[in-house]
Amino acid sequence: MTTIPLPTKPPKTAAEYPRHRRRTPLAPYVFLLPAIVLFVLFLVAPIGYAIVLSLFGQRVPAGSGGYGAREQTFVGLENYVSSLTDPEFVASIGRLGVYAVIVIPVTLAVALTFALLLDLPAVRGARIWRTSILLPYAVPGVIAAMMWGFLYLPSTSPLNAVLTGVGLPALDPLASGSVIGALANISIWGSLGFNMVIMFTALRAVPAEVYEAARIDGCSELDIAVRIKIPLIAPSLVLTALFALIGTLQAYAEPTALRPLTDTISSTFFPLMKVNTDAFTNDNINGAAATAVVIAVFTLAASAILLRATREKSTES
Repeated sequence: MTTIPLPTKPPKTAAEYPRHRRRTPLAPYVFLLPAIVLFVLFLVAPIGYAIVLSLFGQRVPAGSGGYGAREQTFVGLENYVSSLTDPEFVASIGRLGVYAVIVIPVTLAVALTFALLLDLPAVRGARIWRTSILLPYAVPGVIAAMMWGFLYLPSTSPLNAVLTGVGLPALDPLASGSVIGALANISIWGSLGFNMVIMFTALRAVPAEVYEAARIDGCSELDIAVRIKIPLIAPSLVLTALFALIGTLQAYAEPTALRPLTDTISSTFFPLMKVNTDAFTNDNINGAAATAVVIAVFTLAASAILLRATREKSTES
């Protein structure tokens, strides 16, 4: 006895279902709603408000003879022109550039070195070393700056006590010629552990069989690190570079905390300090908003250029 298979209907397409059964589920959007609200309130709205403020200025009404209360007046791009041509702002950008040249390469290079060393199979006490390197990241930036500030001061530095005890001249890291290096040292000390953990985690995600095959082929640990490990964790290196770039452009806590300890750090030493001074000391909230927008646009452009360059390089390779 033969069985005849019953004809089967093809599955229905989305258009064939009734409209009430083709509704988009609302549950994902309900769960996303709190995050969207917080994102709009604490990121989008402040950015929009800063842009609006930057287009206005406090001006005395025309025809008042230069007297009377100032009023909010639309000035267009005048605040941006004033910000970009301000000698103090230009000088702060130059100092920040020198600071970035020191902080970003040194942080990434040292973090990568530590990550590669801790990933070696022969390393003992890797957890202890990893925790020790990460601990400075848990110290708030202001506290770290004050700690290092007392180590920098010639009158309280234990290093200077040793130097003067053996007849050598005392050092002054907060002098005009070395203050940027002193600030860079604080930033590197604080952010090194975070970047190291990201790189180390990426190294741990690589299958151990890859390293074993390389060792069987006669590769040394240095060859494995240079030819295998670093290329495989390239996305993590790009991520840490992006974090280091953004953190450098936002440098504020360290110089502000050290400013009472030395005369070499002015109130406009870095761009964000210039924004704070214009807004709350010089009563120029509109100019400060324009400068903040300029810094934000520059940060966004630098991040986009970095991501695009690394993406093109990875595509070519």
